[in-house]
Amino acid sequence: MAELEPSVPAPAFTLARDDGGQVSLADFAGRKLVLYFYPKADTPGCTQESKDFTALQKAFAAAGTDIVGVSPDPVRAQAKFKTKYDLGFALGSDESHEMLEAYGVWAQKSMYGRSYMGVERTTFLIDPQGRIARIWRKVKVPGHAEEVLEAAKTL
Repeated sequence: MAELEPSVPAPAFTLARDDGGQVSLADFAGRKLVLYFYPKADTPGCTQESKDFTALQKAFAAAGTDIVGVSPDPVRAQAKFKTKYDLGFALGSDESHEMLEAYGVWAQKSMYGRSYMGVERTTFLIDPQGRIARIWRKVKVPGHAEEVLEAAKTL
């Protein structure tokens, strides 16, 4: 599969979400969307990233931009994570890894000499027409949400 790049249509998705409902790309037609992928709910980096996006949620809304977080965690874990940190946006659950693979973020990783498959922390900014505007790969959390917000404001 070809790697996604700016200006191509974002792959459509429908996922189970933290509140037991569903979230899909179509829900955001005509609006900008920050779609961020994180490895595991309630781990230090993922928690900080999610809290940073939540802290800037009003500024994102003022820029006409919605936020959705996605990880392979089950819905129950996503719901617990969202409640624990009072996160203000949908968290999608992709236990099948289908969407993670479509977005190219389910990748070979290694830690302490061990290789495994996991989520590569990545953020996509999708324009109101459903096209990918920007991609941040191998995200470093400090300052990331602010950088994405600045990009959303200029879109």
